[in-house]
Amino acid sequence: MNNRLLAITMGDAAGIGPEIIVKALAAGDAGRCVVLGSAALMRRTVARLGLMRPVALLDAPDDEAPPDCLPVWEPAGLPAGLEDLQIGAVQAAAGAAAARCIEAAAQLALQGRVAGIVTAPIHKEALAAAGIGYPGHTEMLQALAGGGPVRMMLANDELRVVLVTIHVALRRAIELLDFDAVLSTLRIVQQAARHWGLERPRIAVAGLNPHAGEGGLFGDEEQRFIAPAIAAAVAEGIDARGPYAPDTVFMRARHAPPAHPGEFDVVVAMTHDHGLIPVKYLGVEQGVNVTLGLPFVRTSPDHGTAFDIAGRGIADPRSLQAALRMARQLSAASR
Repeated sequence: MNNRLLAITMGDAAGIGPEIIVKALAAGDAGRCVVLGSAALMRRTVARLGLMRPVALLDAPDDEAPPDCLPVWEPAGLPAGLEDLQIGAVQAAAGAAAARCIEAAAQLALQGRVAGIVTAPIHKEALAAAGIGYPGHTEMLQALAGGGPVRMMLANDELRVVLVTIHVALRRAIELLDFDAVLSTLRIVQQAARHWGLERPRIAVAGLNPHAGEGGLFGDEEQRFIAPAIAAAVAEGIDARGPYAPDTVFMRARHAPPAHPGEFDVVVAMTHDHGLIPVKYLGVEQGVNVTLGLPFVRTSPDHGTAFDIAGRGIADPRSLQAALRMARQLSAASR
């Protein structure tokens, strides 16, 4: 494996993905990367930002680019004319292009040609318009990697949160929760923790219901399967604790020394918004999305396509830069 090369997918061509990629790579501290996407689109983005930086179209993704160039590789089957799409609008061509770049990046990672992949934001409506049968990166990468169990983790310097369920309606998410789903999540967190330098992470499990059910008064999911899954994990040597009231556990886990060292290394939350609101409230510019359970490293920024500011040159690249740093850290630990 080339442990130095990261693949960056360009995301939705009509969003801020191309802009934050150009800004992050122009900052000069990203290490060796290759952008999977449209060279013409990246050239248009560079020109719009007023940067004097040539774009090098590579014949192969792991070719060396000339110095001071933005390296781009166009996967086969990439739709043409992406540089002419309307910025800030849902378009099927953008969804199809984003999906093709994700597929190509996963193939490169599975072949060992890149150390990991960093994905710029995609738009779920554009994916659907293109006929892509996945609601997001996590589900698509899971299928491309063989369908094994994966989980979404959102992390910053103060808080790590792993989700049991992700991109489904809340009613459906509750239906999907059971003993196996919670125990599988705890096992995935334990296995992934070595990439963070933790052999035995302190895992707090947030309940589903207010006050973690209050002994069954506000729901019995905690009693029926969340607490039993925690007990089963503990029997396997996993340091899992809870279930805790979801309205306070994130404050307890927040690591903000010296005044507030966190009680836990990671929080497991049952549903998407339960877990992600606390992390995003701390600041999306430092947040990183990591997919746990894949046979390769995948990170992404903690924000979406931001159609409302796309093309205006004001998108903040810091979350993508954090994703690049974390991908390098995790790929180094995976060697």
